[in-house]
Amino acid sequence: MSESSIQDDVLGELGPDRLSEIAGLLGTDAAGARETVATTIGAMTGDLQEKADADDDDGNEVRQAFAEVSEPPLQGVATLGGGLLGGGLMAGVLAKVSKPVAAAVSKKTGIPAATVARVIEMLIPVLLTVFAKRAAAGKGSVKK
Repeated sequence: MSESSIQDDVLGELGPDRLSEIAGLLGTDAAGARETVATTIGAMTGDLQEKADADDDDGNEVRQAFAEVSEPPLQGVATLGGGLLGGGLMAGVLAKVSKPVAAAVSKKTGIPAATVARVIEMLIPVLLTVFAKRAAAGKGSVKK
């Protein structure tokens, strides 16, 4: 069995209801929403990979965020209000890349950047879930 892509994992996590919600936001059908989600996830993971490979503060932050996602979640009261439930460092990293990604996806697809940004807001918690599941399964987190 071949390893699923991040796009496939995100689409699986979204499910039909949230995909329909994205389609409505975009004014398209499910196939159009799937294509936009795949394009957006590809741009986000590509940007994250580029930053992770950089030998600077951004690179350190992205690598640290992936390390945080890869750690097993804490049990009990210690998880309240923090850790993976709150998104931690990775949520902040994803929020940072969202504006340039929205601009790039907008340029590629013709969808207004503000609309793409709203889609990205919906995708960030799903991406956090996918990254955590992939890390728990021992799969690479950023590979497309």
